Amino acid sequence: MNARDAIFANIRRSLGVTGAEATRRFEVERRIAEAPAGVVPKRGQGDLPARIATFKAEAERSQASVAEVDSLADAPAEVARFLRDSNGPATVRMGADPRLDALPWGETAQEISSGPSDGHDVNAVSMALAGIAETGTLALVSGADNPTTLNFLPDNHIVVVRREDIVADYESAFARLRSVYGKGGAPRTLNLVTGPSRSADIEQTLLLGAHGPRRLHIVVAG
Repeated sequence: MNARDAIFANIRRSLGVTGAEATRRFEVERRIAEAPAGVVPKRGQGDLPARIATFKAEAERSQASVAEVDSLADAPAEVARFLRDSNGPATVRMGADPRLDALPWGETAQEISSGPSDGHDVNAVSMALAGIAETGTLALVSGADNPTTLNFLPDNHIVVVRREDIVADYESAFARLRSVYGKGGAPRTLNLVTGPSRSADIEQTLLLGAHGPRRLHIVVAG
């Protein structure tokens, strides 16, 4: 018996059960199938304009910057503006997301690189699965379309999220994940990112970029 089996055996013994009881197994299977939601905070609720307003306020409170553009096609120009205003190089790395790849990057002076980051990239662009209004959080899934290395290695992380993908709460974000990928098809990693990387471990002094990007810029596209 390994350690895991020993722990479960002790739990079953203390409860006076074997784990094979039909009623107990039925309850477990029902709960997994129905996935009942717990208490959901009210803060992120409302119609789409209200969710976007809350998302923007919460993201900025976490020291991210947020810009709204009329359409996805306007995202490259906004990325170029952000990098120019930040005195950053006009170089961008992104994954193979077809929505990003189809944008008019050639209309800007940016040099585009594709694939995961090896840690030497200053700027990266990702496409979010969802924005969560409740806390101004981005839901970012792993894969060739949006490599996880882009979320953490470059100094500047720029994330594009569609207006329609801004949801009220975490429960809605997980529901969206299930609806997009289906049962058993979810990506290996879901990263929930709120603001740029930071730490206050040393003398309670806030340091940006401690474990990831120093800047997080969010482009909300119509």
